[in-house]
Amino acid sequence: MFMITIEELKNLKESEDKVEFKRGERGNVSYDGGSKLKPSDRRRCILGYVTALCNEGGGYLVIGMSDNYPHQVVGTSQNKNSIGDLEAKIYRDTLIRPEVYELFEKDKRVLVIEVPSRPAGKVFKFEDVPLMRVGEELKPMSDERHLKIIQEQEPDFSELFCDGLKISDLDIEAIEILKEKYSIAQNNKQFMLLPNHQVLSDLELLKGNKLTNAALILLAKEDILVEKLPQATIMLEYRGLENQIPFDNRLKFSQPFFKLIDDLWNTINLRNGSFPIQEGPYIFNVPYFNEEVIREALNNAITHRDYRRSSEIVIKQYPQRLDIINAGGFPMGVTLNNLLNTPSTPRNRLLANVLQKTGIVERSGQGVDKIFYKTLSEGKSEPDYSKSDYFQVTLKLSAVIKDRAFALFIDSIQKELPEHKKLSVLEVITLNKIKKRTPKKDLDLEQLNKLIDKKLIERRGKTNAIFYILSKDYYEFTDEKTKYYNLLEPDDNEVLSKIIQFLNKEKYVKMGDLANLFEGKLSRRQVRARVDKFVSDKMIEQVGSGKGTKYILGESYIKEMEVISQAIDMVRKTKNKEN
Repeated sequence: MFMITIEELKNLKESEDKVEFKRGERGNVSYDGGSKLKPSDRRRCILGYVTALCNEGGGYLVIGMSDNYPHQVVGTSQNKNSIGDLEAKIYRDTLIRPEVYELFEKDKRVLVIEVPSRPAGKVFKFEDVPLMRVGEELKPMSDERHLKIIQEQEPDFSELFCDGLKISDLDIEAIEILKEKYSIAQNNKQFMLLPNHQVLSDLELLKGNKLTNAALILLAKEDILVEKLPQATIMLEYRGLENQIPFDNRLKFSQPFFKLIDDLWNTINLRNGSFPIQEGPYIFNVPYFNEEVIREALNNAITHRDYRRSSEIVIKQYPQRLDIINAGGFPMGVTLNNLLNTPSTPRNRLLANVLQKTGIVERSGQGVDKIFYKTLSEGKSEPDYSKSDYFQVTLKLSAVIKDRAFALFIDSIQKELPEHKKLSVLEVITLNKIKKRTPKKDLDLEQLNKLIDKKLIERRGKTNAIFYILSKDYYEFTDEKTKYYNLLEPDDNEVLSKIIQFLNKEKYVKMGDLANLFEGKLSRRQVRARVDKFVSDKMIEQVGSGKGTKYILGESYIKEMEVISQAIDMVRKTKNKEN
């Protein structure tokens, strides 16, 4: 984190430099407006100023300095010993992710809330009102400004020219790696023989006599990259325990991409292990961290991150988990809900295009597919993006194999299917959802039909009670064939037996009870049809009508039990006489 200094703050102008100063000596700056009745008064609080500054493109809320220029330190007790709590509360209540820290001038304390810029096209609100600063006031944003923001398009940072960057600032070895990878990916051996100037021009890294930010990120010498774009650095932290806060080891990677990516993976792989999987003829090892998954995740982070934000990409490696955190939320139009269904628009299109042409990535939007496909196919938990928001993407990857049988199931299927019929990522995801008994409404009908055609799932039940199960092969891998048969639709004898068991413990049963008894296996209509048949056969008896209808043991069942009882009694008496 790059913290501003008190000396820098003293010379800032509130409107020009996007900063708001509050004295707050006694720590009395309201967090959320408190009990003030007028909306205009409630807005002048921490949440109001954070919201407005974020909408302005980011800035600073400074408590403990006078608002008269040049600003003098007066000191504050605002949120003393609770700045972490303040940071968490602001995020909870606004979804804005600030940095909160303290500065000191001798014994006088200053509290700084550094507010990030809003993402392109996004407006934040306080009490459902988008705010902007107007002089000393916080006012509702004008319709014109609101419309202009929501119609914004994200600029391609990687396509912008990098001031002062020269070809001599580029790493020769990185350029050679780029040329080699391009020649292999495009099957063009002549590309290796082209002069560097032409290579850069052909890939649009050089336009006229100016190099782009993409050239800086991909090819610049380490000292140049750190000087011009320090946030392009990647931090790798290792912790021996998942609940551990301080790291055991921290490494910094600041090379150009074409040298960095292999070095980074090799370092992660030093602490990698594998799980041996064996079931009859099926034998294979599953690595804790799959190389393709990790590389795709890193490529996504580097390609899609927001380089205008000052934070680096952070990788947190644990023995059996790996987190990747990068600045900038999902690209425009992408959310947690459509992550796999919406083709992504790279935030840094030129950077993505070069990586595609050099074979580093297949094509835009395919990286997440591969991450999900490989991870689920290995029987691990789904990749977890749930902690992502408008300001950063967080990916958590678990190394633990949750379902060994599922890994074997997928592996055996893929080995048997011809190349053009192998399972897609959406089919594997659907199989995983069915395994977890996901409700029918949350399943993709197109994928269900494909899996039924391939005989990998089975449809059970009728009408509203339809549900899906994995094929018998999966349950053979789990060595739990009884579970498979338990999931089948019960026949009349099974249904009657379960009803009789219930009535042997209770005096009567209602239709609602019976519907609950067979929930997930039979619809209410199916249960009623079976019950009507049992009533007709006098195995159970209907008492009452309408909402008061109840069912008790029937005449036929009672007589049948009496006959069975008499027969058993006769057998017992005969044996006693013989003895």
